[in-house]
Amino acid sequence: MMLRYALQSIRHRKGGFLGAFTALMCAAALITACGTLLETGLRGRIAPERYAAAPLIVSADQDVHQTTVEKKKGRTRVKHKAKPVAERAWLPESTLSSVRAVPGVKTAIPELTFLARVLIPSGASGASGASGASGASDASGASRPAGAAGAASPTGVPDGLRPDAAGPSYGHSWDSAPLTPFKLAQGRAPSAATDLVIDQGLATRAGLAVGDRLMVQSTQSPRTYTVTGIATPAGGRLQQQTSLFFSTAEATRLAARPGRITAIGVTPETGTSQGQLAEAVRKALAGGSAQVSTGDARGPVEFLDAAGARVKLISLGGAIGGTALLVALLVVVGTFALSIQQRHRELALLRAIAATPKQMRRLIGREALLVGAVAGALGSLAGLPLGAWLHSRFVEMGAVPATLERAVSVFPMAAAVAATLLAAWGAARISARRISRIRPAEAMAESAVERRPARGRIIAGLAALAAGGVLVAVLSVLRTEAASTPVMFLSVVVLSVAVSLLGPVVVKAAATLLSGPLGISGPGGRLATANLRGNAARMAAAATPLALLIGMTCTVLFVQPTLGDAARAQTRDGIRADWVLVAQGPGVPEDAARRVRTDPGVAAATEIVHSSVRVGLDKYAAQGVTPGGLARTWNPDVTSGSIDRFSADNATDARAVAVSQLAADQLGLHPGSPLRLTLGDGTPATLTVAAVYARGLGFGDITLPHDLLARHMDNPLASAVLVSLDQSGPSVTHSELAGAVREFPGVSVVTRSSVDGIQADKQRSNAEVNYLAMGLVLAFTAIAVVNTLAMSVFERVREFAMLRLAGATRRQVLRMLRIEALAVLSIAAALGTGISLAVLIAFSLGMTGSAAPTVVPLGYATVVGVAALLALVATALPGRLALKPPPAEVATAKQ
Repeated sequence: MMLRYALQSIRHRKGGFLGAFTALMCAAALITACGTLLETGLRGRIAPERYAAAPLIVSADQDVHQTTVEKKKGRTRVKHKAKPVAERAWLPESTLSSVRAVPGVKTAIPELTFLARVLIPSGASGASGASGASGASDASGASRPAGAAGAASPTGVPDGLRPDAAGPSYGHSWDSAPLTPFKLAQGRAPSAATDLVIDQGLATRAGLAVGDRLMVQSTQSPRTYTVTGIATPAGGRLQQQTSLFFSTAEATRLAARPGRITAIGVTPETGTSQGQLAEAVRKALAGGSAQVSTGDARGPVEFLDAAGARVKLISLGGAIGGTALLVALLVVVGTFALSIQQRHRELALLRAIAATPKQMRRLIGREALLVGAVAGALGSLAGLPLGAWLHSRFVEMGAVPATLERAVSVFPMAAAVAATLLAAWGAARISARRISRIRPAEAMAESAVERRPARGRIIAGLAALAAGGVLVAVLSVLRTEAASTPVMFLSVVVLSVAVSLLGPVVVKAAATLLSGPLGISGPGGRLATANLRGNAARMAAAATPLALLIGMTCTVLFVQPTLGDAARAQTRDGIRADWVLVAQGPGVPEDAARRVRTDPGVAAATEIVHSSVRVGLDKYAAQGVTPGGLARTWNPDVTSGSIDRFSADNATDARAVAVSQLAADQLGLHPGSPLRLTLGDGTPATLTVAAVYARGLGFGDITLPHDLLARHMDNPLASAVLVSLDQSGPSVTHSELAGAVREFPGVSVVTRSSVDGIQADKQRSNAEVNYLAMGLVLAFTAIAVVNTLAMSVFERVREFAMLRLAGATRRQVLRMLRIEALAVLSIAAALGTGISLAVLIAFSLGMTGSAAPTVVPLGYATVVGVAALLALVATALPGRLALKPPPAEVATAKQ
């Protein structure tokens, strides 16, 4: 029976439930979209491409492991934890002989994978060949570099070359071609050091043919090779990468890992099962760091970036989904409270005719479940294309590699429907507490007037405010972005909950403050003031989503500039160099830095590479710097120890390290302390702390010798070279430095201020992912703002009719609505700004040590302006519709 009453109530009050339905449907769509991201991180397929023809792949373990033993109450618990390293781990070459000795192995092919990018003319497109990029022979019959239509430099290297940007590009030894397999379509296999075989995709894209000369930037200086062959993989062409094949000796030189190999592709003998062979190989290699992969598990071995993206997607999907769920619950509670407020007279009648509190709760609960079921089903279906769009945008931004395929199943949809039902039921129960508890004799009398906030609501609001204050205090002492980000957004939501619960009290207090300014605007202003005071709960319901929108948007917009400006300021203050070498492509080759360093007018040239290391399982940003003359190019604001000691120790066999103050505090380090860490490729190292510095935000937490860090990186090329001139020696001009590096395509000489601009561009690019992710939550909040305001206006149709009958004109009523909207906006802007400012100050204090976050005035004005536009539109349009019926008909109609 109660279900029938719920259906009839929904049927006769569609408008009252439309707002709740819209909020729940949008929440379900957002949760489904985030759920597909989370599922992609957990189950997304990474299909092998280069290793497609090798059933078994033997590779090095990509994780750092830690085992802890805990003893509690006489029981011993052993925990094993693992975290991935940042670079590719390599196998000892001796592993190959061990694999070949396993019975049942037909072939075991060693693989070398290393950085190798083709340099093409700047005017040519990476997607299609250019007429001048064919590399055909000229009239004299001599071959020329591909695309060398422009003038050549004095060194014979063509000007205007840039790396091919069509996608990832790797070099290999031709011996590993059967792993795909690649077969020669034209030409011959590489044998000499300058021979090169390219894949068909590159040949088609750049218009290359056998006999063309092609410049390649690899792990060392760029070198010109002769295309001796064009190879075609099984299946036609590679979709996710470009493959360049060198002779065995040249590939070994470019890989720069003597005695090491990337992986081993294993093929079983006829009659030997793949599973049995995999187990036999595992037993043969037991005790070492090698691991055996089969099936789709080969994909993560080939595409390390895709394997790393799994963790990012899990974290991102969980963070957005969790924030969206909290925001949805807050919004839906407000929407249901407003819906119940609109029906208060009807529900009071039910109490007056002896409906029990339990029956009231059951009725409202079933109504909410019915609305939630339909909204959840439709919203989850809408979330699938939203999730697909979100995934495609992340791929376009480079945050997620295309090699990680999107996973789709019913689980995110089922989770969204369940979360929607739970949110609807919980919101209805919370909103129905007062009407279900009221005495029948008081029900009708109370339905006619605004109720004072219940004592429990005030206590809960004060508790939420205190919890928000605790979170802000905790945020002010967190010094890592990974730890502070979830606390930051949780603080905004919890403080918004406090605003929602304390809203009526806040609105009444604000009405008193605004009564003077509003009274100047005439009758409309005085009516607006009366409504603010007499209908504080309704106005608070409208102000809460607006405050959440402004607070959340300002936090999202200004947290990255706060962190980025502080990091750039530290970098700017810490660079002493006169000039900086940067590269358009993978990096600055070591020979370019050496060429500049040997100039008589150059005092020091410091190469910088960036990676990450692990101390235990904790990850730290690391940089490698050449120690010679370091104090002339770099000032990290040393607080203890000295940079001179770092340089002196690394000039000998003694290995020294410099650490940031944050790392020193976390790890308990000081000058002279030993530091045991794991380098990017999993190699352990022990160094002695030589210095502790303050500018860790700009230069990373750990500074290592350049040679040590670069040897264990996939890309050992310098991200920048700091050049300091010798003021006592011969003067060196910009053009002279540029001439010294002219033969290195893409390398340029820039000023320190230009480096600051480059760093800002990179930070903006990284921030785009966060903006897109949180933008969905903000869009949902904006929809909730419009939804709530529209519901609030439609509730007052009878009130507007009575005003019209009392002599007010349509224009006066609309003016009153606009003034109310601006008053609510002012209250929401003050609350949202206060929330955001408190959170940003705490974040800035913890991360940068300064209580002055970066707030862009134009950005803040835009946020408030958009909120004002939403408030005015969501009030004016429903207001005009509510004023259309004749006032006499509305005033005499049944409620």
